[in-house]
Amino acid sequence: MNKLFTAVLCAVLYSQFAAGIPLGDASVSIASSVSTSLSEAATSTSDAAAKPSPTVPYASDDPNYWLWNETTTTDPEPVRGSLGGSILGPQNIPLDKQNPDLLAPPTTDNGDVGNAKWPFGLSKNRLVSGGWIRTQNVEQMPLSTAMAGANIRLKPGAIRELHWHNVAEWAYVLEGSTQITSVDQLGRNYVATVNKGDLWYFPPGIPHSLQATNDSAAGSEFLLIFNSGTFGDSNTFLLTDWLAHTPKEVIAKNFQDDIEDWDQIPGRDLYIFPGVALPSDQKPPEDPFGTIPQPFSYEFSKVEPTRYPGGSVKIADSTTFSIAKEIAVAEVTVEPGAMRALHWHPTQDEWGLFLEGNARATIYAASGNAQTFDYQSGDISYVPTGWGHYVENTGNTTLRFLEIFNTAVFEDWLALTPPALVKQHLQLSDSTIAKFNKTKNYVVGPKSS
Repeated sequence: MNKLFTAVLCAVLYSQFAAGIPLGDASVSIASSVSTSLSEAATSTSDAAAKPSPTVPYASDDPNYWLWNETTTTDPEPVRGSLGGSILGPQNIPLDKQNPDLLAPPTTDNGDVGNAKWPFGLSKNRLVSGGWIRTQNVEQMPLSTAMAGANIRLKPGAIRELHWHNVAEWAYVLEGSTQITSVDQLGRNYVATVNKGDLWYFPPGIPHSLQATNDSAAGSEFLLIFNSGTFGDSNTFLLTDWLAHTPKEVIAKNFQDDIEDWDQIPGRDLYIFPGVALPSDQKPPEDPFGTIPQPFSYEFSKVEPTRYPGGSVKIADSTTFSIAKEIAVAEVTVEPGAMRALHWHPTQDEWGLFLEGNARATIYAASGNAQTFDYQSGDISYVPTGWGHYVENTGNTTLRFLEIFNTAVFEDWLALTPPALVKQHLQLSDSTIAKFNKTKNYVVGPKSS
């Protein structure tokens, strides 16, 4: 029994000794001091170990919870504890209620990371006879250098005309159903109806058109992602726009027709225009070249999510949606009181869209720079490669959002660092380290009582 007690005490003494060593000396000092520390512990087990002194001051225990939201009756003020003061001039109270952590930031915020929030509602909307489109790129959010987004609504039967891009197009259907039609460079066609919660993907240069079916009286609405932060309408090639800027005699010669046969082609692009609504089970035309072997659509809505205490995650990347070589997605739910765990992405940026609920996220950008943002339904978030962050549910309903990446395969780092190294960095007790989850939980539930 005495031997066991001595061995345990030796281990404790060693861990306390190691925790107090400055980080810069750890690689040299630990190895040379182990034998001395254990020898002293063996000869004098009754001496209490000295409490290690911190290498730098301990982090503050000051609370940094969000102070209000749209459901509270508190008037938003730039005050946190003894810091700040009331606003004496004009104030946009509805906007301040949506952004408590900008008006009264946590004391852990420091420096500047750039704007990582853009509401789609602030994007200029282009209204056309068949629906509308609004976009986001580096002009609205300079941080979003790797991806741009568009939100499109089509009335039943409305058509987004045949077009193509020099970058990939990825889509998530928000409401309704959309029939996609395409043809590849070998002349093979592809027609499919993509429903709510499902995806489509077109590689660069592949022509395609989009049409809302008659399954819903409202038509369809979807999110588009392009893997270039500078992407915009000027980067889209349209069939009608091309022919409107090609001499008619050239068109007639190309198709071996009379020039009069082309008298009624549009004089400019159609972009989005009304059409005859199609049933969702519309069959593709017969094609002598066959159909495209790799589907351009994926039934993401039917994927069963992985469930965790506090939420769920489901992922679609090229391992499951094989044609999607440049864009991947994780659809995440977080229950009230839970959070998307602290993490970072080692090789790709993250473009996010909040679909339901209220959230806050602190984004850490290295060198002491960190900033906290608040998000609501319809807001876009952006986190560059390597930047640490979390997403916390600050509401009383389920939070649901998309994490979208410019990559073929989803990657996420939730560090499972060796406990001894964690102890030296953070000076945590053995009992605290023992509580760490040894599995990779994307979502962390509230602390159990």
